[in-house]
Amino acid sequence: MTAPRKATIGDVAARAGVTKGTVSLAYSGKRPVSEETRRRIFAAAEELHWTASHRARALATSRTGAIGLVVARDPEVLATDAFFAKFIAGCERVLAEHDMGLMLHAVTTEEAERLVYERLASGRADGVVLLDVQQHDARFELVRGLGLPAVVLSAQAPDPQETAGLPTVYSDDAPAIRELVALLADAGHTRIAHVAGPSRYVHGRVRRETFADAMRTHGLDHSLVIEGDFTASAGRDATAQLLELAEPPTGIVYANDMMAIAGLSLARSRGVRVPEDLSITGYDDSELSAHLSPGLTTVATGARQRGELAVRSLLSVLADEPVTDVLADHTVVVRRGSIAPPPA
Repeated sequence: MTAPRKATIGDVAARAGVTKGTVSLAYSGKRPVSEETRRRIFAAAEELHWTASHRARALATSRTGAIGLVVARDPEVLATDAFFAKFIAGCERVLAEHDMGLMLHAVTTEEAERLVYERLASGRADGVVLLDVQQHDARFELVRGLGLPAVVLSAQAPDPQETAGLPTVYSDDAPAIRELVALLADAGHTRIAHVAGPSRYVHGRVRRETFADAMRTHGLDHSLVIEGDFTASAGRDATAQLLELAEPPTGIVYANDMMAIAGLSLARSRGVRVPEDLSITGYDDSELSAHLSPGLTTVATGARQRGELAVRSLLSVLADEPVTDVLADHTVVVRRGSIAPPPA
C-alpha cells in the first residue's frame, strides 16, 4: 500500500487561500500578517497535519531575508555578458520560493570589494555566493573570518585547503574546450588561436590550459594565445592582432561569446568570410549567438541551473543542513554554422 503523501507548504497555502510566501511570513513573524490570515493559515496547517520543516524554521529566523552577490568587474561586463543575467535569473527563481531577495554589488577595486563583504556581514545579508574564483582567492578566508555564510561557484573541482572548506558548486570546462578544438582540427585546421579570458580567474586559466593541452593532443602549435577581458573591445582588438599576422590563424577559439561576436564583426569588416576563410567558436551560448549569420558554435553552460544550485546550497548552509560540493553538469557544446574546412 502506498503511504499517503505528506502535506506541503503549498497545500497549506492553497487551503488557506494565500501564497506560500504568506505562510512563511505567518510562521516567521518577519513582516505583519493580519490576524484573520494567520488564523486561516494555522487552521489549514492543523487540518492537514503540516508542520514547518527544519529548513523553513531556520530560514524564517534569518536576519535579513537576502543573500549577497558581489561582482568585481566593470559594470559594462555585467550589462553584456550572457552568463550573469542567466545566473541571476536562476538565483532569483529559488529565492522567490522562500520570499527572499538578492543584493547585487558591482565593484572595481579589491578595497571596495572587501568593504562590501564587511557591510554584508554586519547584518545586510544572510550569506553570499562567491563568483569569478581566482587563484589563491583571498575571499575564502575573508568570509570565514567575518562569519559570513558562503557558497563558491567554480570551474573546477574544489580543493578544500584552497577554498577554506566552503561548499562549492563547480563545473568542468575542460571537455567542452577539447571538443571545440577537435571540431576545428577534424575540419582540417592546423593553425588555431585562442582568445583567452583573464588568467587570474580559474575559469580563464582552465580554458587556456585545456586549449593548449588539446592542441598538443592533435600535434598542433598552441602558442597563438592572446589574453582578453571578456569584453567586446578585447575580442575586437585580439582578432585584429591575429588577422594582421604574416600567417593568420584559420580558426579561433574565444573564451566567451561577446569576444567571439566582436571578432566575427571585425573579420567581416576586413573582408574575411566566416566560416569560409575563418572558423570561430564562442563560450556561454548567449541569446544572440543562435541568430548570427552564420550561427555561432559555442558552449551552453547551464547558467540558470548553476544559479539555482548555488542558492539551494546556500539555503542549506543557512538551515544548518549537511552540504556537499555539487557538480553542475550542464556544459554542452552547441554546434552551429561557424566552423568549416579552412581555405585551400
